[in-house]
Amino acid sequence: MGNGKKHHKRVPRDLYEAELKRLQIELVNMQQWITATGARVVVVFEGRDAAGKGGAIKRIMQYLNPRTARVVALPKPSERELGQWYFQRYIERLPTAGEIVLMDRSWYNRAGVEHVMEYSSPEQYELFLKQAPVFERMLVEDGIILIKYWFSVSDKEQEARFHKRLNDPVRRWKLSDVDVLSITKWEDYSRAKDDMFTRTDIDEAPWWTIESDDKRASRLNTISHLLSQIPYETIEPEHVEIPDRPTADDYVRPSKKLYRYVPSHAKTLR
Repeated sequence: MGNGKKHHKRVPRDLYEAELKRLQIELVNMQQWITATGARVVVVFEGRDAAGKGGAIKRIMQYLNPRTARVVALPKPSERELGQWYFQRYIERLPTAGEIVLMDRSWYNRAGVEHVMEYSSPEQYELFLKQAPVFERMLVEDGIILIKYWFSVSDKEQEARFHKRLNDPVRRWKLSDVDVLSITKWEDYSRAKDDMFTRTDIDEAPWWTIESDDKRASRLNTISHLLSQIPYETIEPEHVEIPDRPTADDYVRPSKKLYRYVPSHAKTLR
């Protein structure tokens, strides 16, 4: 059953690659500002399975300095974490001054897959929906820039992407039994998402929806919007001069025969 979305032509690759590079340069400028000013940024990526969250995160991170930008993608909670306050393990991953954290799924697991798959109790679910806005207001009040993205994909496009993953050896790991249930539980996930938006779309930290049937467009739209949400200014890098290489002295390097070199697999392809 379709959801009424119209399918448009994808952004041409040449235009996509040119604009992506321009936006990635701005992301580097943004990160330099964050580092210099001590800003703290959290970007939450949620959405349907196979909606393109990972691809958008990859393009954002591609040229950023990993010392002050990182992706948080938490596994299932440990026994110890199950005994904690639900938000506790996410708090431990929040940024310090000068950092940006991209959350590949977040505390909203409780309002999505945990709720739909009944991994959490109705009481835990209700408590989460009550506490999440309070928790997020506290983050924003403390000065953290919190941005929340929901990636929306049509049912037909999601199913097509699942089939591609199934037959692609480098992406097969992305397809799990829980992912496949997104097809049979499509309406359950729709209701869960709608309820989540109703309860957690707050002025201090609103939800921003990204249409992602066209992955190229969704990546450009995500990065462009992210840049618009950070009040950064371009900081000119310090002047660096590359010195001339000094003249070699009389030191004689050891023979290359003494070292182990990786065999040239590349030569076998010629």
